[in-house]
Amino acid sequence: MKIAILALTVLLTTQSSYATENIIISAKQVQTLGIATITLPKKQNGEISGLPAQVVIPANRLFIVSAPLSGMIEQTLVGVGDYVKKGQVIAHLQSRELAEAQRGLLETSIRSQLARENLSRDEALYKEGIISENRFRTTRSLSLESQAVFAERRQMLRLSGMSESAILQLQSDQHLSSLLTLTSPTDGVVLEKNANAGARIDAAVPMFKIAKLDQLTVEIQASISVTRDMKIGAAITIPACAASGKLTAIGRSLTGSNQTILLRGTILHGTENLRSGQFVEASISTAVHSSAQWEIPNSAISRIEGRSVVFVQTSQGFRALAIHIINEGAQNSVVNGALKGDEKIAISGVSALKSSMMSIGGV
Repeated sequence: MKIAILALTVLLTTQSSYATENIIISAKQVQTLGIATITLPKKQNGEISGLPAQVVIPANRLFIVSAPLSGMIEQTLVGVGDYVKKGQVIAHLQSRELAEAQRGLLETSIRSQLARENLSRDEALYKEGIISENRFRTTRSLSLESQAVFAERRQMLRLSGMSESAILQLQSDQHLSSLLTLTSPTDGVVLEKNANAGARIDAAVPMFKIAKLDQLTVEIQASISVTRDMKIGAAITIPACAASGKLTAIGRSLTGSNQTILLRGTILHGTENLRSGQFVEASISTAVHSSAQWEIPNSAISRIEGRSVVFVQTSQGFRALAIHIINEGAQNSVVNGALKGDEKIAISGVSALKSSMMSIGGV
């Protein structure tokens, strides 16, 4: 290979001018040096593609169902991956604390009723001048206090999962129950289940994680250079998953490790093709550029004296053309330059062309 490059360099020195970047080379020499070309891919107008991203669930669409009271899990009715409706029963618990809370409600209900009756009686006596104002104020204070305690007991039962109708039924028939029913707070999918029948569980321990997946978020890492032309609301696509959405946030700080900016987008279409935690490649539309852009293999790009160039095939060989790298990816990069769009560029054997060009320039 080294001999072939040296021979090509000698040939070029005799056939080319130092002032040009045209490399004269025959078809046989192209084959000998292993130079391969591709037609320039279809141009892109204002799009940055191949950006690494991760799919996450928006915080406002993630719900945690916890045990409101301690008890024993009697039955679970859903599993991971199941679709649930808002209000659907997902588990039953047996809780002694629930029965105690119901008993407390009934006791405070009786006290509250008695306090209201005492207040009504003393109010009438006070108006007739039979009792003092001080006694009337004391009775009113006791009535307000009992009502506050009763309201607190009702709220405790609501937090334990009892509906308003169930609380009214409890006050009516005074039948205590230790059965605690858990329901889904939203339409969604069960992502995690940390509950099994027969297990004892403490209050506030998470049992289910349920997510509403009509929208998803993508967190995208991008270099600061590619964010200059990005605007909030720009279109985002994930071609491999047929998903799309819009850009919602552009970070204002760089990460310490790789000096990238965090972009956040909302996926509105094709969410059924994505999974939480999935790594994908995203494309983001940018402001209109004066020149078109192309996504080409990194193997086609050479760096010579601080410039990035590609080698365009001509009738006599190749010509080095300066380009600007807009976004450099792991395998491909988005570039622009004085390209028409129908050229063929070298993607292998580029090192031989680079060496020849540097020799032509007297480097």
